[in-house]
Amino acid sequence: MPNPLRQSLQASLSSGILILKLVIPFYILADILLYFDLLRPVSFLFSPVTSILQLPSETAMAICAGVFLNLYAAVAFAAPLGLSPYEWTILGVFLGVCHSLPVENSIMKKLGISFLYSTLLRVSMAFLTTLPLFFLPASFYTGKSSGKAIQLTTYSSIPDLIFHSLLNAAILAAKIIALITIIIFLMDALKRTKFMANYSQRVQTSFSLLAGQLLGITYGAGILFKEADSGNLKKKDIFFIGTFLMICHSLLEDPLLFVLFGANYWIIIISRLSMACLVTFLLSRFFNARERKLQENRP
Repeated sequence: MPNPLRQSLQASLSSGILILKLVIPFYILADILLYFDLLRPVSFLFSPVTSILQLPSETAMAICAGVFLNLYAAVAFAAPLGLSPYEWTILGVFLGVCHSLPVENSIMKKLGISFLYSTLLRVSMAFLTTLPLFFLPASFYTGKSSGKAIQLTTYSSIPDLIFHSLLNAAILAAKIIALITIIIFLMDALKRTKFMANYSQRVQTSFSLLAGQLLGITYGAGILFKEADSGNLKKKDIFFIGTFLMICHSLLEDPLLFVLFGANYWIIIISRLSMACLVTFLLSRFFNARERKLQENRP
């Protein structure tokens, strides 16, 4: 195997394995929590959230499941509530930003972005991103449910739970490694061309953002791991890319889960993308101004 290809494969496997060490334990933990119905006792903590978001109090369980587990669990709990297109859109925007916090924020921590910063950013941005939606005309929320249902997997026994969790985790592992490998091979191939060699950092940043925006934090972070290890991206670059992705990621699959029940796809996309651009721009301006001030004060 040519040396560049071997390097790309080694980098993709290294990034994929690191992601898996974080994702698979949480994947199995989610199944255990759902099997023993351990989220319900703490779902009351999210009642203030439903009040702020102008959602029915019954959606507290869905929000709890989304924040701690994943969007599939959230949608499964919300589906029987008969929510309006407006309510599904609000839920889609809020949980689109603030979901799967334990696993995704752990991934960000491995990139050097603190767990506390990730949590505070995503929770605050989830509320701020939904705020403008309260003032949009009612005519914007006219979607219809597709009639499809999303149900949580049920298990007959604990051994059945463990077997299927491990099987599904293995399938997830294969998908993660395959997709990260394809993206890294493509990125490295582009970087080896003469034209792209002059814009290597833009290629790295663009691929990380594109992978994260379209496929989610897990895949975007997989690319960032590779670039961080090779030293191609500075810590400041990773911080800004990570900040952007935590607000605006997985724009293909995640919003469609809510669109199935009548949510407005474009409102979900535009609101998250706009907020991510605004926050990242303001943070970059703040840090650049701070660096210039420090340089001016140096003797």
